[in-house]
Amino acid sequence: MKLLEEKIRTLGKVIGDDIVKVDMFLNHQVDPCLMQEMGKEFKRLFGHLEITKVLTLEVSGIAPSVFAALELGVPLVFAKKTEGRNMADDVYSADVFSFTKNKTYTVRVAKEYLTAQDKVLIIDDFLANGKAMLGMLSLVEQAGAKPQGIGVVIEKGFQKGGAMLRESGIPVQSLAIVESIENGEIRFRESDC
Repeated sequence: MKLLEEKIRTLGKVIGDDIVKVDMFLNHQVDPCLMQEMGKEFKRLFGHLEITKVLTLEVSGIAPSVFAALELGVPLVFAKKTEGRNMADDVYSADVFSFTKNKTYTVRVAKEYLTAQDKVLIIDDFLANGKAMLGMLSLVEQAGAKPQGIGVVIEKGFQKGGAMLRESGIPVQSLAIVESIENGEIRFRESDC
């Protein structure tokens, strides 16, 4: 998606050789016009599939997932990283490792919101090593639901997550794939988005 790539080029900041900081428009401060366009793009990429729910992780995946769910006309469910007194006891749970935070979280989804009848599109803001996606796939599997696809805003193509997930046979579509980061410069993989 050229619009997203341009935002990353102009506003993104490189930290080291493996982190792209885009919190000024994606996951701290949010550009709603860009989110709307990403929602339309996710619909273009996955709209031909039967989808009954969009699933994401709390917190950073919520903004792009809301717009994707809106465009697809289905509910959004997000896996919570924190327990609360108002969270049902009857939950699916999985451990996910955050590459950015270098921390493992136990995420939970109430069983009433993810069922065996659901056909799920998983969406997240970043894909690096694929650990978060494996955790979300575990939640879908525990529910007996069917994963229909994985949508990613920014994939780090130089890390193994995307290749691993594609080898599993689940359709994976990324709006922007960072091929490499060298000397502070971001190079994108050519795509049709």
